[in-house]
Amino acid sequence: MKRKVVLQQQKSFKYKWKRKILSLMFVVGVCFGTLLFVQTRYNDVVELVSFQKQLVSQSQVKEIPKIAFLFIARNRMPLEMVWDAFFRGGDSKFSIFVHPRPGFLFNKATTRSTYFLDRQVNDSIQVDWGEASMIEAERILLRHALSDPLNDRFVFLSDSCIPLYNFSYTYDYIMSTSTSFVDSFADTKEGRYNPKMHPVIPVHNWRKGSQWGVLTRKHAKVVVEDEIVLPMFRKYCKKKPLPEFWRDQHIPADTSKIHNCIPDEHYVQTLLAQKGLEEELTRRSLTHTSWDISNSKAPDRRGWHPVTYKYSDATPMLIKFIKEIDNIYYETEYRREWCSSKGKPSTCFLFARKFTRPAALRLLNLSALGELRGQNATSR
Repeated sequence: MKRKVVLQQQKSFKYKWKRKILSLMFVVGVCFGTLLFVQTRYNDVVELVSFQKQLVSQSQVKEIPKIAFLFIARNRMPLEMVWDAFFRGGDSKFSIFVHPRPGFLFNKATTRSTYFLDRQVNDSIQVDWGEASMIEAERILLRHALSDPLNDRFVFLSDSCIPLYNFSYTYDYIMSTSTSFVDSFADTKEGRYNPKMHPVIPVHNWRKGSQWGVLTRKHAKVVVEDEIVLPMFRKYCKKKPLPEFWRDQHIPADTSKIHNCIPDEHYVQTLLAQKGLEEELTRRSLTHTSWDISNSKAPDRRGWHPVTYKYSDATPMLIKFIKEIDNIYYETEYRREWCSSKGKPSTCFLFARKFTRPAALRLLNLSALGELRGQNATSR
């Protein structure tokens, strides 16, 4: 009897130990499985976070604001090789739009620079100097450039402009401020403002300046959406006709009283003044132009005209002189505009005109423009 009891106790003892061992193994298995699960989930989380960082990084790269370079050209871009060197340092920070004569195409037969291939707008118009068609062309360029949401600044340039610095410096200079760069000053000279514009455009909002400005996206939209100031310019802002065309229209006895209004020298400046946006402007141009008085003997042909730099004029000394300009004086407002960038004194101009093709190529060959070339750029 006692032996049976002992055997039963031994069996019970062994059974308990087996249960404990199985329980322990189960617990260890659960712990190991849990640890393995946690490790797997941790790896998944790490991979997910890494993937999200990559997406954010890619998104940030894609959303870098761009500068839209808007060229008004007759046909070809005569200084394309200078700009080709400039754009090579631009990465994905720029886009290009060209307004040539209607029907002109930038293809391999008309341009040697890949940056200008197919960059013409498809709805260009015939542009005549001193006519409202010039500001119509500017609006066409802006409308096309605004279709890209990443274009944040809009630079107007002529086909005779050259860059004075490399792309990196130019980009940082323009993007370092939230303002537009618009050469704008009160125009007190009689003969330009037509009183018939009043009251739509009062004389106290009448402004003058260079058409070669840089607009923020906000101000570019203001120009494109304008339906009030532009019609007044079409109707009342007209250049004074040359003497040989006087027979085609009625001319008063005193020709000095004929209004001589060049639309592109007034439109953007006056429009932004009308909208109360002058506090959002740096009121100077970034494009240097040298002006010279015409020496014509005929009084009706005299006036200020931009100097055209030819091959013999294109020297390192000329570029050095332009780069060292650090202030601009506006006589009509008794205002001196000291140039600055990022809160520090700086050069006033990033571009210059008017240069012939031989002059620009000479400057490029002499390295007078500095190191324009950089890494290949992909943006167009």
